[in-house]
Amino acid sequence: MTELLNLSTDKLKRVLELKQQIEKLSAQLQAIVGNAAPVAAAPGRKARVISAAARRKMAAAARARWAKIKTGGSPVPRKRTLSAEARRRIAAAQRERWAKIKAAKAQ
Repeated sequence: MTELLNLSTDKLKRVLELKQQIEKLSAQLQAIVGNAAPVAAAPGRKARVISAAARRKMAAAARARWAKIKTGGSPVPRKRTLSAEARRRIAAAQRERWAKIKAAKAQ
């Protein structure tokens, strides 16, 4: 944009003429081709079309999922935890490893 401000008046007039020619040619192209082929198609993702039957199936499945949750269907599996004895054994083994590392550093 700053480059346009630095142009001389002759160059600005030429830019304006070129822009008008481009718009005129674009209008002629639209008249010939029609709206079937847009000049510059916007990139993007097309919307998915889902049939009414598929929507009904999806809604029924969602209702079934919610009904199962509300009635207390299959419980969520609990997170597994270690017993106190297992934790003590792991902690003892880790203390032994650190003792070996510290002893090796001290030497």
